[in-house]
Amino acid sequence: MMIDRIEALLKDVEKFKAESLDEIESFRIQLLGKKGKITDLFKDFKTVPNDQKREVGQKINLLKNAAADKIEAIKQKLSASREVTIGNDLSLPGEPKNLGSRHPISLVRNEISEIFNRIGFIISEGPEIEDDWHVFSALNFPEEHPARDMQDTFFIEKNPDILLRTHTSSVQVRVMDHQKPPIRTLSPGRVFRNEAISARAHCIFHQVEGLYIDKDVSFADLKQTLLYFAKEFFGEQAEIRLRPSYFPFTEPSAEVDVSCSLCGGKGCNVCKYTGWLEILGCGMVDPNVLESSGIDSKIYSGYAFGMGIERIAMLKYGIKDLRLFFENDQRFLEQFSGNY
Repeated sequence: MMIDRIEALLKDVEKFKAESLDEIESFRIQLLGKKGKITDLFKDFKTVPNDQKREVGQKINLLKNAAADKIEAIKQKLSASREVTIGNDLSLPGEPKNLGSRHPISLVRNEISEIFNRIGFIISEGPEIEDDWHVFSALNFPEEHPARDMQDTFFIEKNPDILLRTHTSSVQVRVMDHQKPPIRTLSPGRVFRNEAISARAHCIFHQVEGLYIDKDVSFADLKQTLLYFAKEFFGEQAEIRLRPSYFPFTEPSAEVDVSCSLCGGKGCNVCKYTGWLEILGCGMVDPNVLESSGIDSKIYSGYAFGMGIERIAMLKYGIKDLRLFFENDQRFLEQFSGNY
């Protein structure tokens, strides 16, 4: 009978004892859980004769309250016991550990990659130790070009043909060697140059370089892509300007400036009162570069661009010393703990 089941469960509640929270939770689920015994009593209540419903209903509610009160009382007793013996309870969790966060360079690299990924660029990676062909020769660097000089490049002494890459354009060469157009790739990574370390320069830094090759690609396509990036990264109010420049692997070539977001283009000490900040170099891929990778320059054309991640990060976060990115000063890095 229903009354007998209720009385038996009341006795179980009165006898219940526990030494841990796990035991309490197990008992709670057994009685009060979705598939618990008291829950089953409520489900079976509809089968009780009408003349007994009042008495049975009261007893079920009494049982439910008694179980809840007993569970709460044992919980409080255990908590009080744990507070008294806290110095010797080895089961207690240890000191909380602060979770780390992404480095500002990683944050900016990921944001740049996501922006270009939205317009079809895929990520390509390559080795940091490269050969002369992929770093210089395939990119139309003449033999006498100063970038080949020991002052700029770290060569491997035992093999002067092997070096630490000075830009991630070497990854683009590898993509062109193994993939037929259309090509739309982004190459982020670490690069190395033999430079004196200062607030604005380092021998190790990071780049993101983009390459797009297809039929009828124009300089207008390049400009529109870079304007899209600037507005996505720096804000809808951002504007860009292109200044003529020279790179061995692009022709024509340009330096790209973005309007200073700190002063709104009015001029400040960060932009040297010009209202503009240089962010990257770009240009149309030189036909010699296409031909060296087996791509017919009479059919295909393309553009390329490259930017330093540290420089973009400095502009984004208002950082004035590039060396901070490499010093692992926790006071500096904690400023980015809320960014993922």
